[in-house]
Amino acid sequence: MSIEQKINYQLNKYPAVKKVIKRAYQLGCYTVSKKIKSEGNIVRVSPDDPEHEYFFGYYDKSSWDATMRYMLCMRAKDTWSEPDPMGTADILLIDTQNGNAVRKIATTHTWNVQQGCMAQWLGPDFKSRILYNDLRDGEYCSVILNIETMEERVLPMPCYTVSADGKTALSLDFSRLHSLRLGYGYVALPEVTKGVALPDATAVWKMDLESGEVKDLLKYTDFAGFEPRLEILEKGSVHKVNHLMLSPNGKRFMVLYRWFCGQRKYTRLMTCNVDGTDMYVLSDDDMVSHCYWKNDEEIIAFERKKEFGPGYYLMKDKTQEWQHIWPQLSNDGHPSYCPTDNHLVVFDTYPSRSRIQEVKLGLDNDTKGDSVRTIAKVFAPFKYDNDTRCDLHPRWRQDGKAVCFDSVFEGHRGLYVVEL
Repeated sequence: MSIEQKINYQLNKYPAVKKVIKRAYQLGCYTVSKKIKSEGNIVRVSPDDPEHEYFFGYYDKSSWDATMRYMLCMRAKDTWSEPDPMGTADILLIDTQNGNAVRKIATTHTWNVQQGCMAQWLGPDFKSRILYNDLRDGEYCSVILNIETMEERVLPMPCYTVSADGKTALSLDFSRLHSLRLGYGYVALPEVTKGVALPDATAVWKMDLESGEVKDLLKYTDFAGFEPRLEILEKGSVHKVNHLMLSPNGKRFMVLYRWFCGQRKYTRLMTCNVDGTDMYVLSDDDMVSHCYWKNDEEIIAFERKKEFGPGYYLMKDKTQEWQHIWPQLSNDGHPSYCPTDNHLVVFDTYPSRSRIQEVKLGLDNDTKGDSVRTIAKVFAPFKYDNDTRCDLHPRWRQDGKAVCFDSVFEGHRGLYVVEL
């Protein structure tokens, strides 16, 4: 762990002080650093429109449809003032074979700056229908929209993760998520569990996308009661779940179970059958960040192993078998696997001392880090920082020959592509 990371770890106990010190440190480093705007074969696909902000959202789904012609994108007026805005945002189709022409197909009332409204192409064909979250009749919901006929079907719950066959979704409490993690939840409805540290209430729901049937899957107390630690049981510990992701075959899912003791944050990476059975603690070293299923049995994650420190680790589900990859890397990012090469990973970095973010590639069978290379660098203006920051969230095109990402290096949020 570097000196910076050790200081950051200690400052986590004092968030307000940390924010001031971090900004002063970054300003000083930026002043003396080499200035760049961007480097790499970067092409903007969203409109050159400084009056609006364009972005896709998270790293765990692709913006492209199965034909690789159309890309989903969001458009909003303001993504720097509030991480979970109250206003609306448009959902667009970008036609990459027609001069990146834009067509508005929907409007959402539930979105945030990190994950948008969970807009995504719906399986199994990933080209005729999209799914996105919205607010209808005073309730959060999800909408399946046929982009050819414009017919829509409203489902009773918002979705967090959707199976590849388009039949099953998992959901969580987006209002509690907003209360405990700005930039990832929705602000329109009050949190039912507000003020309750460990609610005896549903934390994860399962929804049948064909029938709309919803089942309560797991409670917060189910997570807290599974192989409990002393810190879990500490009085006043506040609990939440986040980052659900179904496995490729839809039979298991991963989830980050987090709880807070004062200013100290603990995270467990847990996996579970899609019916709520066979729960397993895959990582219990307190810090786990961004993860991705490599296949139905392996997960790549950025985490901190107590013996080896922070880094990227490839783990086998339901075992304690893991491998430390790219040991020279100790900074967090968002990894995902190439659709055509089951060893190739794209991931990003957070802003450096000089406010530079990078998109990188690496092979997961490389334990020395020799395969890691940078394919794009972009500047991150101070206007977009902390909860309203713009993470790159790189995402693969289906042929493995291009990656898209969100960035603000031109002064406002835009959607960009790097051809490989």
